[in-house]
Amino acid sequence: MIEVIERVLAWRAQGKRCALATVVAVEGSGPREPGALMAVSEDGEVAGSVSGGCVEGAVVAEALQRLDAPEPVLRTFGILGSTTPREATTLAFGFSDDQAVAVGLTCGGTFHILVQPELPNYLDRLAEALREETPFAIATVYAVNEDPDSYFADENSDVPVPAVGSSLLVLGDGEVVGSLGNPDLDRVVARDAVGVLRQGQGTRREYGRKGQSRSREVAVVMAVSVEPPKMLIFGAVDFSDALAQAAKLLGYHVVVVDARSVFATKERFPKADEVVVSWPNDYLFECGATLDERDSICILTHDPKFDVPAIEASLATKAGYIGVMGSRRTQEDRMMRLAADGVSIEEVRNRVSGPIGLDLGARTPQETAISILAEIIARRERRMAGPLSETQGPIHTEGVMTW
Repeated sequence: MIEVIERVLAWRAQGKRCALATVVAVEGSGPREPGALMAVSEDGEVAGSVSGGCVEGAVVAEALQRLDAPEPVLRTFGILGSTTPREATTLAFGFSDDQAVAVGLTCGGTFHILVQPELPNYLDRLAEALREETPFAIATVYAVNEDPDSYFADENSDVPVPAVGSSLLVLGDGEVVGSLGNPDLDRVVARDAVGVLRQGQGTRREYGRKGQSRSREVAVVMAVSVEPPKMLIFGAVDFSDALAQAAKLLGYHVVVVDARSVFATKERFPKADEVVVSWPNDYLFECGATLDERDSICILTHDPKFDVPAIEASLATKAGYIGVMGSRRTQEDRMMRLAADGVSIEEVRNRVSGPIGLDLGARTPQETAISILAEIIARRERRMAGPLSETQGPIHTEGVMTW
C-alpha cells in the first residue's frame, strides 16, 4: 500500500491525474484480500495490483474512464456464475448485467473492485504520514443499501446515506481526517480502523448510517499501511546472509544478531536492515515485547551456548514463527538442555520448528533460505505445504460475500 500511495503522490506532484482501484471483496479463490490497491495514472502507468494479473488490464481500462467520469463505480470482474449466482450478486449490489465484466479469471474467483478518482483532500496529510513513518488506514464506502432489513430503519430515516467513495484517513495515533458524512458513523469506523491497523490486514465491515453494528446499510472497505513484519536472525553465518536476502524479497525488516563482533558486520550482511552485536537472549530481553504473530525468529547459531538461551527467550515473545537450525540429533540434545532448564517440552514442540524449514532436500544456504521461508508461509496460512497438484480445495483462502 505504501508504494502505491507514494506513486500517487509522485504523479500528483507532476500534475498527473490518476484513479485508484480497491479490492472490496473476493468470492472463491483469489490472490488479493480486501484493501488491496492499484493506482493508474492518466499516462497509463500502474502501481500495485488487485488480482495478481488476472484482471489488471480490465481494471486499468475502467480506471482511465474514471478520469473523465469522476464518480466512483463498483465493478465485478469474473465469470459470475462460476462462484456465486448472478442473481445474488445483482441483488446485493444493484448491478445490471452490463456492469459485470466477464474476463475469465484463471483463479476461478470473482473480484468486486471499487474504482474511483484519486484520494480526496487529505493527500497532503498522507504525505506527512509517510515521511513520519506513521501507520494509517483508509476507510472507504464502497456500497450503500437504502432499503435494508435494519434494526434501526426508523431511527435512520432522516440520516443521509453516505456517498460511495467517501473516505476517512485514520492514523495510528487515532487522528482522523475526512468524513463519511455522519459524525457517529465516522467515530465508529475510525475506532474499528485503529483495530484493523493493529491486525495489519485490510478488511471490510458493514454499518448502519450512524455506525450501528447490527445494520447493513453502509459497506466500508479498509486498506491499511503498517510496519513490515520483522525477521530476527540469530547467528552471523553464511546461511544467515542468504536468509536475509530472501526475506527482504518478502518485505521483512531483517535484523541479524550475533555476540561476535568480528562476524556481525554490515559488510557481511549488506541486505540486512540492522546488524546488532549482542547475545540473542539479551537482545530479546530488550526488544522481544515488540514482536507479534507477524514476526519470525530464526536461530541459526549451531552452538548450545547461543541457541538454547535464544530459544528460551523466544518462547517468551509473541512471535508467530520460531525456527532453529541443526540436525535431528542436535535438536534432541537441545530438548534435553531445555528440559533441564525447566522449559516445557510441549511448548517447545508446539512453537519451535527444529530442524528449521520444510523438507525440500535443501543443501545450499540459498536453498535452505527458501525452505525456511516456505515453512513460515505455510504455517501462517495453516497449510500442510504439499504439492498443489496433489491437493484439493481452494489455492487461496476463500472470501465470503455477504452483500
